[in-house]
Order: sequence, then C-alpha cells, then structure tokens
Amino acid sequence: MTNIRDLARVAGVSVSTVSRVLNDHPYVADDKRQAVQQAILELGYIRNQTAVHLARGRTKTIGVVLPYVDHPYYSAILQGIARRAFDAEYRFLMWQTNYEEERERLALQALSQREVEGLIVVSHALAPEEFLKFEDYGRIVFCENHPNVSTVYVDHYAGFRSGLEELIRLGHEKIGICLSREHSVNSIARKKAYFDLVPDARQEWIDTPALTVEDGARIASRWLASNERPTALLIASDYVASGVYMTLRKAGIRVPEDISLIGFDGHPLSAVMELTTISIPCEEIGGEAFRLVTESDKTERIILPFELVSRKTTSVRTNV
Repeated sequence: MTNIRDLARVAGVSVSTVSRVLNDHPYVADDKRQAVQQAILELGYIRNQTAVHLARGRTKTIGVVLPYVDHPYYSAILQGIARRAFDAEYRFLMWQTNYEEERERLALQALSQREVEGLIVVSHALAPEEFLKFEDYGRIVFCENHPNVSTVYVDHYAGFRSGLEELIRLGHEKIGICLSREHSVNSIARKKAYFDLVPDARQEWIDTPALTVEDGARIASRWLASNERPTALLIASDYVASGVYMTLRKAGIRVPEDISLIGFDGHPLSAVMELTTISIPCEEIGGEAFRLVTESDKTERIILPFELVSRKTTSVRTNV
C-alpha cells in the first residue's frame, strides 16, 4: 500500500513537504506541489481519511439512536439529521434499537471508543442518566424533553392539550386517547393533558401501545366491540390514525359523523387522508439536534412549535 514516504521518493521531496501538500498548506512551492500531485496520480495513492480524522481528534461522524427506521415519525427526524450531515460533510452511524437497552448501550460504547464524536438520541428505553454517564466522551443531544440536558423537542403536553381543546370545542365529552408507549416521557405528558382537561377522562379509554398501522386497526376493532364508545379519539401519530380510520371505514363507520379523529405529527399521509392532525416540524427537530451535537458546547433547550391543522376527520358532535 502506497504511503507518504513512497510519494516523497517519487516526487523527490521531503516527507514533510508531502504532508503539507496533502493538508493544503499554503506555503509550498508550486513545482513541489505539482511533483507531489503527479506522484499521487502515478502511484494511485488513496488517503486514509479515518486515520486523518483520528489524528486530528475528529471523526466527522455522529451516532443516532432511534427505535425504528421505518416509522414515519422517526424517519422524518432522521431525514432532518441526514440533510444537515450531508451539508456539513459529516457521516452518521445509526443504531435501530427496537427500544432494547442493550442495543442502546452499543451506541454508548461506540461513543466511549471515539468511533463517533457525539450522539443524537431520538427516543430511548434507558434512563437519561445512563446516557449522561458518557458525556465526557462527546456531546449527547436528546429529541425528547428531559431536564438539564441538551434537547430539541415539541411540548407534547401543550400539543395534546390543543387537540383535546378542539374536540371539546366541537362538543365532544367522551374522548379517548392512544399513546405510543405507556411510560415514555411524551406519553406521560400527553396522559397528563388528558386527565387535566377532559372531565370524563377514563383509564379504559386510553389505548397503548399505538405505534403501527396494525395497532391502529386493533384500536378500531376494540372501539367497535365496546358497549360505551368515545365519540372522538386523539391518536399518538398519523401512522396509527390511518389504521384506525381505514378499519372504521371498512366497518361502515362514518368519519367524522360517527366518530371524530385527530392524529399527531403532520405526516404527509395526513394531508392525503384529509386527517385533522397536530403538525410538528420533525425534520427541523433532526436538523437542530445535529447542530447542537456538532456546533454547540453548552446545554441548550430548544422548543419548536406545533400547529393544529383542521381537516375532514373532525366535526361538531352529532350523535348522542
């Protein structure tokens, strides 16, 4: 394998001159620079960028911890990370964890071994404190709301509250909610909004887990089999809401005449289905998280806005 000593020999210059040319040092004579560049072509020299980054104490690589790659919410955040990484000429390594703690520990191990400069934690099973034990090895940024850490997030309490307020404004009293994971930080905030705001809030009208289209179909089937049904559902994601919507429609249930539905996240799917949703800037979450992990050296907490987008799956309550 060709090394810089071979380049120096063929070009007739010193090893230090070759090093300066490779690192674009300005103070190299034109004839010597050209001789080195010609030697590179003749010998087919390929620079080991990994070794270069390690020598400089930089890998230009970050790690991303997320539960699922194929879930629209997480993939949209990942897209925001990828766009910013491409622009900044960074690479990223991704750990799809399925919420398994041992897989999350693999990402922390990579951080401790300097394989990555920092971690973006999109969603996780380990306690935040477990991640923060590794802060000395590199920046760690979360995409969920935790105190005293660098984070980019949407206020899920306020977001869910806006959806509940809209349903109450439309005359709904029997309101159910669907949560992705029962004990996640976002689900806890959403559940609190439900019991704070809805007078007739009931534990039996909370469905979880709500992560997939199949979960949505199961939730709809449960609603169909119930003796006392909510007249409206506020659902953890548009992805799950699509499963609820299609299953109810197949059963002859009219949306929104028989039941109003609100999704969450503002995925393009919601526009196609004309689904009322609480839209959040997923790609911006990813982009800002990338900025924090690569450019900031202090604890920052960035709250991004949400928007209630009313469409055709909500209406004034007509059934009694």
